[in-house]
Amino acid sequence: MRQHRHEFVETYDGMMAFGYSREEDERSVIVFVQKFSDDDLMKLLSNRLSDSEIEELVDYLTGLMKRHLDEEEYHRYFLKDEKA
Repeated sequence: MRQHRHEFVETYDGMMAFGYSREEDERSVIVFVQKFSDDDLMKLLSNRLSDSEIEELVDYLTGLMKRHLDEEEYHRYFLKDEKA
């Protein structure tokens, strides 16, 4: 069973732009991150990242989750742990 979804980027027909409004920024960051995490792009990009770039990216994203998700949300939404 597939657990991860990237539906927003497939259905969103607005612009991807930052700085116009909070609402537009929120929609745009979803599109941006979903595009960034595309399997083909990540396969290409991951081979080109330095060890320190990988570490910085993981540290940054992990830090965001630690600041904005409680433990139950982390398990449910990131780890897709159905027991949470």
